[in-house]
Formats: sequence, structure tokens, C-alpha cells
Amino acid sequence: MKLLLWAVAVIALTTTSVVAQQGAPAKRQEIWDLKFGAPAADQPSEFVEFACGTRGGPPSLPLRNFSDFKRCKPEESGLREVYFRYDDEMEYWARANNLAGEIERFGGTKTYGFPIVASALFSDDGILRGIRLVSDPRYDDNRDEAYLLKNFMTSRFGRDDWTCADLPPEDGETPVDGLFIKQNCEKTLDDGRGASMMVRHMRKAGQERYDPRSGKQTVNQFQSSVSFEIVAKTPAP
Repeated sequence: MKLLLWAVAVIALTTTSVVAQQGAPAKRQEIWDLKFGAPAADQPSEFVEFACGTRGGPPSLPLRNFSDFKRCKPEESGLREVYFRYDDEMEYWARANNLAGEIERFGGTKTYGFPIVASALFSDDGILRGIRLVSDPRYDDNRDEAYLLKNFMTSRFGRDDWTCADLPPEDGETPVDGLFIKQNCEKTLDDGRGASMMVRHMRKAGQERYDPRSGKQTVNQFQSSVSFEIVAKTPAP
């Protein structure tokens, strides 16, 4: 065990040294760097491809930056969703230097290694009131493990005090390799913000493991996802 820990430490130090020598930026901005309670203009500016969000679906109207939030239609809550992607600069740097570990670390818009669709939620006065991240199904690598993102979210925000409801399957919904997850969870964080999470791992109606006509195994005919958001209470007028 000591030998293993020593090896891990050596690898970490070596990677840090290589990164420093090659002149990589210290870190890139992520969804967790957004500033609750701050105006759109004061949010990190290192993101790219801003657009109106669609709750994890394809982005719609392109935007210049967060400050264009009013061009997006408000949701039922009154908040306006702005989609964004992480900057690719650090991934390009890692590829140019042939650093496999850094390529994986900085490749795409991810959290804890899971590809996500990231969004910021603004109130009409331009204040950031929420964040939303949804598993991105466009990536095939480990797509069937997307539901495991739940474990990282509960670890980050505390495993206790979540109120979860396991929903029954609707007509046509079936397990994936014996596992069926259809769960909605909520929690009030210590600072009063509300966290909510929807976790799914199942086949929806019409999705089959084997094609009924050809008998061949299907590809990606299942849903494995996490939709997570944190929303702060809007101050009373």
C-alpha cells in the first residue's frame, strides 16, 4: 500500500511539473465558479458558445455572453436559462503537448469526468439565482454510467438530508440489465438554497435491448442521466 501511495504521489508531482514547464493555465473556469447573487456582467467570462438553454436539450438562440440573458424566454419560475460551454483552450494545449491525462481532464464540458450540458439561471434583474447541469447523451463513452453522477453530487453537497422519491415505472418502461432507477431528490442546503436532482437509468417505452426485427443488439436504446440544479430564493420585493 505504501508503494502504491508513493507511486501515485510521484505521478502527481511529475504531472504538475510537466504542466508548469509547458506553461499551461492554472485551471479553467467551470460551472462551480459561477457567482450566486452576482449580476450577469460579473460572472466568469472564460466560457464560450452562449445561447438560450432548453433544460439539457439543444441550445436555441445564440447569445454574446451572460448579459444577453433577457433574450431568453423565462421558465415557469421566472428565471431565464443561459447555456454555455467550457473553453477548449486548455484541451488544445494538452493535445499539442501530448498529455493524455490532461486531455481527458480538460476535454469537453464535464464535471467529475461526466459530460454535461451546463446552464446559468438569471432573474429578471440580471442576478444569478441558479445553476443547472444535465448529463450530455451525445457522448458514447460510459454513457450507460451517467446515473452515477448522483454519487458525486451527494458527496459534494452532503449525503444526508436528501428527500428522495422512487417513482414506479410507467407503461413500457423497463430496467437496463436488471437495474431500474427513476428517482427525484431534493435538499435544502445549509445556506438556504434548494438543490434538486432527477436520476434515471431505464429503457423508455419503445426502447429495446434487441431489435425485434433483426434480433441484433441495439445501441444506446436506454436513458441514463442526472439532471441537477441549485436555485437560490429570490428576495421579496
